[in-house]
Amino acid sequence: KKNEKKRGALAGVPESLPALLKTLRITEKAAALGFDWEKPEHVLTKVREEVEELAQVVGRSKDERDEAKLREELGDVLFSIANVARHLRVDPEAALQAANRKFAQRFAAMEALASARGWSLDGCTMEQLEALWQQAKAQTDP
Repeated sequence: KKNEKKRGALAGVPESLPALLKTLRITEKAAALGFDWEKPEHVLTKVREEVEELAQVVGRSKDERDEAKLREELGDVLFSIANVARHLRVDPEAALQAANRKFAQRFAAMEALASARGWSLDGCTMEQLEALWQQAKAQTDP
């Protein structure tokens, strides 16, 4: 513990942790030292800021877009979202796994709807895909 303090407050967070878990540990350690938002709503304000910064980079033409800056801003959004999860006491890994399952279920429903019409998803227009998505969503939502 004495050596950790000399190396910094975040030194005890293993580099080998998966990114979401690592974010949680980093923000927990920072929060323990008082560097934290008071309410989840404050973190959401930060998320909106980070999304806007990402949107500015995305809005540039591909020729002008700095890919390193794009990765940096996307990372900031993901970091902020994980921090929201910590504030809400929601396991972000479990939340993301549930979202993956929900998406896969809806996508499978889209494929079934398209197949029933004799369509292939790769031959559909974006409008058709969106209509299928909305139908699948209506079928799979509780």
